Amino acid sequence: MKFFVFFFALCFVSVPLNAQSERSLVNEGVDLYKDKNFTESEIKFRKGLEKNAESFVSNFNLGTSYYKQGKYDEALKSFQGSLAKAKQDDEKFSAHYNMGNTLLKEKKYKESIESYKNALKIKPGDAEAKYNLSYALKQLQQQNKNDQQQNKQDQNKDQNKDQNKNEQDQNKDQKQDQKKDDQQKQDQNKNDQQDKQDQQQKNSPPPKISKADAERMLNAIKNNEQDLQNKLKKKAGVKVKTEKDW
Repeated sequence: MKFFVFFFALCFVSVPLNAQSERSLVNEGVDLYKDKNFTESEIKFRKGLEKNAESFVSNFNLGTSYYKQGKYDEALKSFQGSLAKAKQDDEKFSAHYNMGNTLLKEKKYKESIESYKNALKIKPGDAEAKYNLSYALKQLQQQNKNDQQQNKQDQNKDQNKDQNKNEQDQNKDQKQDQKKDDQQKQDQNKNDQQDKQDQQQKNSPPPKISKADAERMLNAIKNNEQDLQNKLKKKAGVKVKTEKDW
């Protein structure tokens, strides 16, 4: 990362003793930054920005503190703000370069490549910008490759999912059909068994009876016939009166 420092002589200090100028706040922030106290340096740079909202240096250095703390969204906004305030080529180059680094951290490779290209338009021979551009291009290629592989895996996964669903549906239908067939076979077997039993009963010979039982049955039949004949004779001997006696 790049940052800017105010180098000044004592003759430039023309502020009251009880107040701090933007220059002193920025320089204190740079010292804290060098000591890796990025949170405190952020505070100093923000105070410097409060002193002068149009300051390229305060915007830019605030972005470096955000970057070191992993606050990449805030860092990018600060670098974009510093680019809008930049007047010199060095300032514009540094803003584009740090924007590229920030976007690279967020794996926004296409955007970072554009930022490095813009930086190299200003300083075509900068080795760090060239190296970072080359690295971002390689990362973009790898990202595209990974995306293609992931898309292929997702497609295969969806196809396998659809195939498994179709197979499950087919198996379900087959099981239902098999269940129906089994039930029909059971019903048919049951009917066949019942028909067989009925036929066996129909074709089976009458049960055998003993000689004594047969004689008793014959005697009973004879007695019943005799009783019936006696009753008929009695009825035949009754005179029916058909006319009145005058």
